[in-house]
Amino acid sequence: MKAIRDYDLVSENDKIAVCISGGKDSMILAKCMQELQRHGKVKFDLSFIVMNPGYTEDVRQKIIENAQILDIPIEMFETDVFAVSEKLNGEAPCYMCARMRRGCLYNKAKSLGCNKIALGHHFDDVIETILLSMFYGGEFKSMPPKLHSLNFDGMELIRPLYLIREQDIISFSKYHDLSFINCACKFTEKLEVDENKSKRLEMKKLIQKLREDNSLVEYNIFKSSENVSLDTLLGYKEKGQKHSFLERYHKKM
Repeated sequence: MKAIRDYDLVSENDKIAVCISGGKDSMILAKCMQELQRHGKVKFDLSFIVMNPGYTEDVRQKIIENAQILDIPIEMFETDVFAVSEKLNGEAPCYMCARMRRGCLYNKAKSLGCNKIALGHHFDDVIETILLSMFYGGEFKSMPPKLHSLNFDGMELIRPLYLIREQDIISFSKYHDLSFINCACKFTEKLEVDENKSKRLEMKKLIQKLREDNSLVEYNIFKSSENVSLDTLLGYKEKGQKHSFLERYHKKM
């Protein structure tokens, strides 16, 4: 509720497509949005969409069963994202797969008359993204709570779980004895990806280590993205345009 209020994520008469992958985050997002629709003051419509990019039958059934348990009326639609991604780039299909999945979700949402899609990214995803961008991208980049689609006019992406801690999602799942799919990606299985080499997992472990000395480390990382002091930065980007501190420096002369 705080994220929805602070970041103005849901407006009167919105029609929101809640995108469900089958994992814990998106399934609990769907339930939260359903409860918000039932008990909130703002009136809006929801569609619960599940894209099947080529899941195995057991994974597909697990998603359907969990939706039934949570009383979420999902609409599953079929795509060939896995097959096309592998064909286009068999050695490194993940980037292509991610782009295609997002495009398919926007397309489906738009066909249903939706003006927004909701994804299940949470607080921990945000701070891990900030650290990943710094350590491996050489830039300071965060994951905003909402953004306009660049390719689908009039469409927005929102992240209602923006302030929710991952551990609370896990605790909720355990308390209700729920189990969800983890990674049903056929590429990680085929390429035998070592989870211990995951950069995001590396960030999780780093944050855990830092928390031993500073209990506020997660909060401080998060707050850093809204307390940026442009006066002290060497440069920044705005709308894709790069700016140097010299521009401001010389104006003060």
